[in-house]
Amino acid sequence: MATKAKAGPGKASKKGRSSSGRTTPQAEREHTRSDRYTPPIPKNTKVSPKWMGGFIIALFIVGVLVIILNYAGVLPGGVSNWWLVGAIGSIFAGLMVATRYH
Repeated sequence: MATKAKAGPGKASKKGRSSSGRTTPQAEREHTRSDRYTPPIPKNTKVSPKWMGGFIIALFIVGVLVIILNYAGVLPGGVSNWWLVGAIGSIFAGLMVATRYH
């Protein structure tokens, strides 16, 4: 006569169910819920001004143009590292404004 297996590896029940039918006791589940209310973010703070997207693109383009014009020697004062610092600053400012865009 074959014997009926009551527990699998690790003493788990045959169909993956515990004897009580719950995997987590009810008392533990109630404590995971937060009782604090977090109000939704107002809609007007999520919307950026319409000019912001163009401003981001303009900062990027100005930065790239200054780099190209500096190496071409077209800018006043000739080739200078200060033009490159300004161009990188413009690109960085564009990135900073882009992180605030909604």
